[in-house]
Amino acid sequence: MSERSAQVTIVAGYSATEWELLTGLPGRVIVVAARPGPGPAYSSVAAGLAGLDAVAAGRVFDSDLIRAVVATVYARHDGASETGAEPDDPADLLAACRAAVRVLERRADPADSAAYRQWVQSVGARVCRTASAVVPGAELAPADRRFLDRLGGALALR
Repeated sequence: MSERSAQVTIVAGYSATEWELLTGLPGRVIVVAARPGPGPAYSSVAAGLAGLDAVAAGRVFDSDLIRAVVATVYARHDGASETGAEPDDPADLLAACRAAVRVLERRADPADSAAYRQWVQSVGARVCRTASAVVPGAELAPADRRFLDRLGGALALR
């Protein structure tokens, strides 16, 4: 089976709403994680670029689901989300993560589900690490650590 036909098969297993949720989640994580918070100023642009790099890294994952999600993300022309949720509200993001977990439990292979959830968490971690790296030797900011803990919980990784 070609990579393109594998992607079509993966996408066909989800409703349009479910697929929008899964493909929109990594970008929403970037937006929320890259927001500057209290503490040392950092470039949210650099943090956002790190997140985009983490999303792009999904192109080479072993998971057909992740590769299909990344292909869909990069195939979009308008970059707009079709969900009506406010993209930078942390509470809405965590609710979307919990909804994605439920979709994955129903529709995805357990290995693909675990890989997707870990990948989304890694996108957030890359953004937060980039934000903290502005100050050499700095540890992850407490707010970033709390965000990643809550994100992991919402993704059923903790």
